[in-house]
Amino acid sequence: MKESYRQTEESELVKASIEGDKLAFGEIMERYSKMVARTVKGMLGDSVYAEDIGQEVFIKLYHSLSEFRGEAKLSTYIQKIAINLTLNEIKRRKRFFSMFSQKGNSEMYEYEIADFDSEERRDASELVNKALMGLDPKFRIIVAMRMLQGYSTKETAEILNLPLGTVLSRLSRAQEQLKEILEKL
Repeated sequence: MKESYRQTEESELVKASIEGDKLAFGEIMERYSKMVARTVKGMLGDSVYAEDIGQEVFIKLYHSLSEFRGEAKLSTYIQKIAINLTLNEIKRRKRFFSMFSQKGNSEMYEYEIADFDSEERRDASELVNKALMGLDPKFRIIVAMRMLQGYSTKETAEILNLPLGTVLSRLSRAQEQLKEILEKL
């Protein structure tokens, strides 16, 4: 068992992790934890939910690593897990909140999209985060990947398994919606 995997190729890390080497899996977590955090926080905001989902991503990765065929980059595989788990959490939260609110109840919508108190709303980054939470998840993920994580349009399309034109149109619509939301705030 190696003491350090810092210079090890990704494929070797995957193989060693599948064979039960915890240090190798620890190196995978070290390499990709910031990427996962950016993805999840970009979609859910900086909350306890985001931390939980971030941990779930690596648990799911650990259990599914033997299914990784190496046809795509490991980062793409991990990113897909993060996106899917985050979208599931968004759906779960919407179902939960819909049980306690009537359609058109804007107070509940405010509560659903952000957990900030009035002092934090004044901070520009918090306002942007709140605006992001107001976007439909299909738009929010595009903004998070393109604008917050710096993926190219092509990479975003590949990771999300969407046509390039769909990514471009969703990004455009998301930017328009963000502008409207921020003007109201």
